[in-house]
This record gives sequence, structure tokens and C-alpha cells, in this order.
Amino acid sequence: MKIFDELNITPNDEKLFDIALTHGSCSIKLGTNEDYERLEYLGDSVLNMIVSEYLYNKYPDKGEGALTKLRANYVCQTALIHYCKNMGLNEYLTICINENHISQNEILSIHADIVEAFLGAIFLDQGIEKAREFVSKYIFKHVDNRKIFFRDYKSRIKEHADVNNLVIKYELVAEYGIPHNKTFIIKILINGVEYGIGNGKNKKEAEQIAAHKAIKKLGLQHM
Repeated sequence: MKIFDELNITPNDEKLFDIALTHGSCSIKLGTNEDYERLEYLGDSVLNMIVSEYLYNKYPDKGEGALTKLRANYVCQTALIHYCKNMGLNEYLTICINENHISQNEILSIHADIVEAFLGAIFLDQGIEKAREFVSKYIFKHVDNRKIFFRDYKSRIKEHADVNNLVIKYELVAEYGIPHNKTFIIKILINGVEYGIGNGKNKKEAEQIAAHKAIKKLGLQHM
């Protein structure tokens, strides 16, 4: 795998990395419990810790609230999807259902998941320093460049609605996953008409993604 070469990793347990890139549909098909969800859970915590530490040291003048907002920008689903494609991790995904039968939103959500799962595998197999090296190589450059992954699209669409006397409503379409690691699907309605659907690891993130799609559909992104 290219990432192993880039990080100078020789896996101690290659199966761990295979599991990190295996979707739950395969565990159902094969009757096993080997999919990325447990590693994703672990990787999520490792990612938050490493990014928190970096931001803490980089911005000694910022308080808890500001640091929390900064971190959210670099660990949100949109950011994780970007990292996944940049690394090419999605090319190694093992999925046992026809991808044509899953929505694009679900595919993107899976791409975000495997970044955290892969980081969890690195942490278990190689230790915290290799995990930090992984995050440093693929994520810290975006922090240093102040790349924006998260914008407050909900506020933007609300301003538009207030000016034009429109009614905005967000509805939960579905939620799935284990209790500590769920994915939420939410749609945005404007005067009762659906304008976008978003996936997120929490309802707020899913609403933001749905609002962003509505903004694009309404042609407001450059306004």
C-alpha cells in the first residue's frame, strides 16, 4: 500500500489494516464481526487528541471555545472525505454490496469513516508516534494553510429565508450505526420542498451539509 511506503511502515498485523478498510456489509455477508467500526471508534479519539495537541501548541493565545471550533474544522466529515481522497484510501475499500445501490452521501460517509479506522489501526499496530506522523503528514498541512472545511451554511440559508419570508425546516430521514458511533441523514425543506440531504456524525453536521446543498441549488454560494 502506498501509504505504508510514504510513512515507512512495515505492518506487524496486516489483517488489522484490512479490517480498517472493510465495510460492515462484508461482516454481514461473511457472518463475522470484522469491519472498521471498532477501529473507527478508536481512531476518532486518537485523531481528536493529536489535532487538539497540535492546535493547543500552535495557538497559545486561543481559549477553549476557539480551539474547539478550530478542531471541528479539521475533523469534520467534509475534512475527512478530503483526506481520504488525497491519500487514496478509498481505492482500498472493501465493500460487499453494490455501490450503485447506496447513495453518494453514504459512500462519502464511508470514505470519512475509513480515515479514522485506518488511523486506529496505525495506533494499535505502530504506536502513538506513527499515528502522530500520519496526522502530521496528511492533516497538519491543512491546519498550517488555514484551509476551511466547515462553514456555517445554516446561518447563511437562514438569512436568505428571513429576507425572503421563507420557512426552513430540517427533518431526520434516518440514523444508523452503533450508539456511540452513529451516522445521521437529514434533509432540508424550504416551504415544504426538499432542497438537499446531508450525512453527518451528528445532527448538526448533517444539517450543515444539507444547508450547503440547498445554497448551491439556490445559487447563493457566491453571494
